[in-house]
Amino acid sequence: MTIKKNEADPRVIRTRRLLQDAFASLVQEKDFESITVKDIAERATVNRATFYAHFVDKFEILEAKLMESFMTIINCRISGHEVLNEETIQSIFLGVCDFHQGLSTMCKRRYTSLGPVFEIQIKEKIQTILVSFIDKDKILSSSNSNRQFLINTATIMLSWGMYGAAYVWNNEGRLLSAESFVKQTMPIVMNGAKELLG
Repeated sequence: MTIKKNEADPRVIRTRRLLQDAFASLVQEKDFESITVKDIAERATVNRATFYAHFVDKFEILEAKLMESFMTIINCRISGHEVLNEETIQSIFLGVCDFHQGLSTMCKRRYTSLGPVFEIQIKEKIQTILVSFIDKDKILSSSNSNRQFLINTATIMLSWGMYGAAYVWNNEGRLLSAESFVKQTMPIVMNGAKELLG
């Protein structure tokens, strides 16, 4: 169990970064399954107790690294977007492709086993991002529960579709550039997004 600590403390931030960087370098060299907490602590030049003060296990550090990486990519892609439209959806989709490509580069040997590990969290993040662009007042003021249900269903389908399509695109060797792949698949995506934009 992790110790309660001040997340804003620069020492905490620095140590977490040190541990995450050590983990990232190890995952370039070894299979995830063979990496131990001891390996991560030694690479970060801290003791195991320090590791456990910040992370429960190597899965938590992996999740933290993946979610941070995902949000950095997505935030870069959607910077400047204020409403949910085709351009915003395309930017999110490209960000999901960037994430999968980066994950397979970071975890060369184990992408196919690691990609699905945090699939649910990534899909939920994509859905949250989509919902964040939808006019909240319109949803809240709408007494139509059927409309709310359709919006929720559409964001789930859209997030799962983008995640799955990007995963397969990457896993099959990225035969097209991310831009070409997204451009070719956007008509399908937008057909599913009509409920969100309408």
